[in-house]
Amino acid sequence: MGVAIRTAGEGDRDLVVRLLDEAFQDDPVSSWIFPGATYRRTTHSKLMAAFTDVVLAEGRIDVTEDGTACALWLSVPAADPADAHADDGEAAQVREAVDPDNERVELIARLTAEIHPSDRAHAYLWMIGVAPGHQGKGLGTGLIAATLDRCDREGLPAYLEASNARSRGLYERLGFEFTGRALDLPDGPRMWPMWREPR
Repeated sequence: MGVAIRTAGEGDRDLVVRLLDEAFQDDPVSSWIFPGATYRRTTHSKLMAAFTDVVLAEGRIDVTEDGTACALWLSVPAADPADAHADDGEAAQVREAVDPDNERVELIARLTAEIHPSDRAHAYLWMIGVAPGHQGKGLGTGLIAATLDRCDREGLPAYLEASNARSRGLYERLGFEFTGRALDLPDGPRMWPMWREPR
């Protein structure tokens, strides 16, 4: 069964923010950035809103027609600074807007930028979120596969950072391979940078 997908617009901002907030509440990286469930519930959505605004302006957000899943994609040109959305100035601005006293908001952007490959143009899957009641139904796979089909037609690689072992397995089934250099967050979880050559 296929997944009906459309490109999100400005009018979908609140939907996307809510989806990402719900989907990542229990994610290891989100839990590291915002330790404590109460703190995370009150602050996490601000970071998801900042991410959504960047991708609405600079990339593409795919959303399922039923509004239960979304994927945030950026096109990264070759030789551009790795993960350009997370340069020092922007990372500091995001921290100031989201949670000025939380250095981890800025640190996660800097650390992922350091491991992001920049030598080849690629599609970057920044985030994918599926509403908790709809996970395990193939929505995430359908969202990713649609863009990977396009990447294959265009001869374009794809890149992402898996934030947990379960998602890493999903990405491996879709053809992504671990780059060999994990990111161990200070006193926190491991992230797995993954690359996929076009087929």
